[in-house]
Amino acid sequence: MTRAPAPSAPPPGLERLGLPWWAWPPGLLLAGLLAAEVHMGFPGVRAWLPYVVLLPFAVVVLWRVGRTRVGVAPGPDGEDEVWAGPAHLPTRFVGRADVVRDEGKRLALGPQLDPAAFVLHRPWVPAAVRLEVTDPDDPTPYWVVSTRRPDRLLARIRGE
Repeated sequence: MTRAPAPSAPPPGLERLGLPWWAWPPGLLLAGLLAAEVHMGFPGVRAWLPYVVLLPFAVVVLWRVGRTRVGVAPGPDGEDEVWAGPAHLPTRFVGRADVVRDEGKRLALGPQLDPAAFVLHRPWVPAAVRLEVTDPDDPTPYWVVSTRRPDRLLARIRGE
């Protein structure tokens, strides 16, 4: 029996799509309210348990959501690759590339979205890039990836 290789981690130095500071208080408040709800149902010695479990859990979830990295970096074989979270695509397989903002982003992620497309969307990031995939063996027609610096990402893809 052979094991599937572990998913490769993105290389360091890519753009990190971290959560903005204003997303942390509502997340922690929600965890606190849920812990208080459980506390009211189980008074006594076990009353502290939901706070000890749910508040650190909320911190871990919020931290993990903001760990996503996007950019262009050398892959395992030295060839430049576009990285979007755990997914990566050699730049030689990137066809047309467009920046989508505002209404264009809404359309690209809504009515115009192909169900087979790869999407890495972060709603707190204002722009995204749409990258056509030209690999004949890849069933994914295109990628839509959130980025704070779309022009810099497109320049790196083009090798500029």
